[in-house]
This record gives sequence, structure tokens and C-alpha cells, in this order.
Amino acid sequence: MAKYIFVTGGVTSSLGKGIIAASLAKLLQARGLRVTIQKFDPYINVDPGTLNPYEHGECYVTEDGAETDLDLGHYERFLNIYTSQANNVTTGRIYQTVINKEREGAFLGKTVQVVPHITDEIKRRMKLLGQTGEFDVVITELGGTVGDIESLPFVESVRQLQWELPEEDTVVVHLTLIPYLKAAKELKTKPTQHSVRMLSEEGVHPDIIVCRTERSLSPELKRKIALFCNVKPEAVIEAADASTIYEVPVLMMREGLDTIVLKKLNLTATREPELSKWKQFLDKLKYPKGKVSIGLVGKYIELQDAYKSILESFIHAGAMNECQVQVHNVHSEYITADNVAEKLAGLDGLLVAPGFGHRGVEGKIMAVRCARENKLPFFGICLGMQMAAIEFARNVLGKELANSTEMDPQTPHPVIDLMDEQKKVTAKGGTMRLGAYPCHIVKGSLAHRIYGQEQIKERHRHRWEFNNKYLDDFEKAGMMASGKNPATGLVEIIELTEHPFFIGVQYHPELKSTVENPQPLFVEFIKASLQHAENRLTPSAARAASLR
Repeated sequence: MAKYIFVTGGVTSSLGKGIIAASLAKLLQARGLRVTIQKFDPYINVDPGTLNPYEHGECYVTEDGAETDLDLGHYERFLNIYTSQANNVTTGRIYQTVINKEREGAFLGKTVQVVPHITDEIKRRMKLLGQTGEFDVVITELGGTVGDIESLPFVESVRQLQWELPEEDTVVVHLTLIPYLKAAKELKTKPTQHSVRMLSEEGVHPDIIVCRTERSLSPELKRKIALFCNVKPEAVIEAADASTIYEVPVLMMREGLDTIVLKKLNLTATREPELSKWKQFLDKLKYPKGKVSIGLVGKYIELQDAYKSILESFIHAGAMNECQVQVHNVHSEYITADNVAEKLAGLDGLLVAPGFGHRGVEGKIMAVRCARENKLPFFGICLGMQMAAIEFARNVLGKELANSTEMDPQTPHPVIDLMDEQKKVTAKGGTMRLGAYPCHIVKGSLAHRIYGQEQIKERHRHRWEFNNKYLDDFEKAGMMASGKNPATGLVEIIELTEHPFFIGVQYHPELKSTVENPQPLFVEFIKASLQHAENRLTPSAARAASLR
């Protein structure tokens, strides 16, 4: 049977429970243990698939097609292993399951209540991964903050599991905030004390307290927190602000988080944490040899979490190329024919991001045209690829009214059209083309050079596709379909043959980029952008740059 670690949060949201959970998992994995992480979200949506990115950040898609919380992206990027449908559970899914059972008569006429029926279902899902025999440790992150009404059933389920399982089989890690008051010039522990007290009142006492802080905690302050929160001083862990999330595992190792967890769980690890590759990545990340400016054209740029996986993929690819990737957000809704050149001036590469709906698409199309005509390295993802196809149809093929039926159902040239099986779909949740699908790559193409193989699998999340009725016209004019689904013939990759680097993909490659395996499309896009940056330098500027 697996051991169970529960990560809760107090005082405020956005403290970084997901990063702490992923960092702890990385340390335990680096010690030779088999670890997985799951996220329990308290909202009533069945999954984040129908949520606007402004509401909850990006929707992360797993290999098996689950639409999940973005924290699962952190889990995969840190652990370099896939998550699945079982790794993300919401209140909506819990209640849906219980109500369906009630309708089937599974409860034999009993009154269905939060306790025991809802909590029993939560506990069943909390233990599900631990009963497969695949993992030594299952880490469960509870979304929300202690004290939230919607979090109560999850906290109660943890309390019951602590009572049901042997004492050494569960550990509760509570993440809280130690604010620094500038006026008083001191760190304050009272919010942490109140948070721990509130959690204890709900029947769960934390074994370890991780303190987010802007200033270092003195030994005296740690002892004070330990005394008033009823834990040992070594169980008070400092989580100071880091320059990058990828530094957190190293900081947690220095604080001994993994050591105290192993002690509490009565586990013996086979070795000390092996983090040599991780530290090599950090060195490249912290000490780049160059830099490159990339324009990210999207319509949700006000919230960085809306493009979280793309931004993290840039970090991985930048480290691989030993350069700093400076991302410049460009709001597609405000791009016009008059200002597009100005907005994209000075960039070394352009990525047009995914999205849904008609807002801002004309700005994306103008940005694509600018990149195509000026030989600027271009990378389009999902909607970004579709915009590249529409731009080519309008400005190269001469089909001025070409569009996607998502934006204009009456367009005379639907170069992007709704999939046949999607035309009868009315329900929105979980009904898109989701998860990993195979793709066959044409030999000799840019895509083949990047991937180095003919068969790949990448993750999808969309309803509209390239319309193959126009494929011959595209290829005769110089835009080739270098990747297709082998079963359906659907176009997965397009590229321009007469361009230094111009590629669009229907899938979401950013979802599979990790620290240990940066996504090759991002790596090559950054490499091409670096080359473009070098070509822009005059000989005198190049000499000056080399001297610096």
C-alpha cells in the first residue's frame, strides 16, 4: 500500500501549493521512490474545460484526454511522468458520481448526505492511485484555502483517512504565509497561527508547516511557530521567494522537507536525492550566454496563467539553447494594419497562441502576415496554425473572404471547418478532440528535421480542423502539410517551404515539454530565433556584442 501526503493551504490563495507539492514529489522521486500527485479542486465545475482562461488560467490536457487544472502541468514538468483522468478531481465530479449512484438505487433508499456519501467518494478517489501498486507515495493537493466552505468535505475526508489508516501512512503538509510588515519591520506569525488553528478545529492537525516568506525566518521565529502550532521546530520549513519555480526543489532539499516527510512516514529511501541533471538545467537557466525576444500574440495576455505551459516551454527551450527568452506579450485585439509593424518591431520570433472565439483573430492574422512576409521565425499553435492557414488563403491564394466557420459560418472559403463528428455536438464539456493522437511526418520536411522521426503523438484540444478540400491549392502555392493523422488524414502540421522557420501545428506541443525533455518544436523555434537575432546585427554591432 502507498503512503499518502496531503498538501493544504491557509491565509491566502496563490501561495504555491502546486509548486511545493511538485517539489516534494521531485525530491522523493530523486531518492528512488515511485511518486504521483493528484489535485482535488473544490469548484462545482466537472472539470476546467468549460472555464474561461481568465477564471482559472489554462486548461491542461493529459495524454488520455482529461481537461484538468494547470497544476497538473507542473506535476508533469517536474516529475517527467504522465498524469491522467484520475489525477484531477473536482467537487462537480464527486457530486455527479454520487447523484448518478443515487439515481441507480445504489444507496438502497438511504438519505444521501455529505457525510458519509460525499466524503466516502472523496476518500475512494484519494486512495485510487495508491491502490494500483504503481506508486510508493501519493501526494494530494487540496485546492482552495482552509476555511473555505467548499473545501470542508475535502478536509473532513482527510480527517477520516488519518483515523482509518495507520499513523505512519499519512502526513499533512500545511502551506501558509508569514507576511512582512514594513512599518513594523518584522515578520508576523499570527496569520499562520490562526490558519493552523482553523485547520485543527476542522479535525486535521498539520505534521509539517511550510512558510511562504519574503524574508528569511530566524531560528527563534521557527521555534515560535513550532510552539504555537504544536509541531517540532524541524517541521517548520522556510519557503522563501525564489527566482524561478525550478529552484524550489533545491531550496526544499536544503530545508530538509523530504527528510522530515520520510521520517514521519517511516520510509527508508534508497539514496540521497539525485538532482545533478536538475542542477545543470538551473545553471543554464540562471547563466544564459545570449538572449532572444519572442512575441507572444494572444488575447488572454492579461493573465499569464492563461499561457502557462507555453511560457514554461520557453524556459525549457531557452535553457537548452543556453539563452534567456524574453517574452513580449502582444494583445491580438489591439493589432491593426496600421500598427502591426510597430508592435512586432525588434522581435526575433513570433508565436501565435491558441484560443477560442472570434475576438482578436484578425489581429492574429495580421501578425502572421507580418512574420511570413518579413521572414520572421513563426510558430503557430492550434488556433495560431489555423490563423496561418487563413492568412495564406487570403493573401497568397487570393481568397479574400477565406475564414474559419468558427468565426464566420457563412464564409465562401472555409479553409478551417468544424469536424463532421462535432457538428452534432451540443454539450460543451469534454466533447472536443482531446488527448494524444498519432501524427505521420513527411520525410525531408522541417517537422521531420525537428522531431527526427516519422511517427509522433501529441495532445489535442479543439473542434475545428484544416479543410482538406483546399490542401492541393495550399501545397501548389508553397505551404505543405508535413504532418497528418494516419487514420483520418487530418492535417496536423503545416509549414512554408520558402521561409527560414514557419510552422503551425494543430495540437498543443507545450503540454509535453518538461525540464528533462524540452519540446523539440520550442527548442528549434528558439534556435531559429537566435539565428534571426544574429542576422539582424550589423558587423559592428556583432563585434560589440561579442566584446560584452
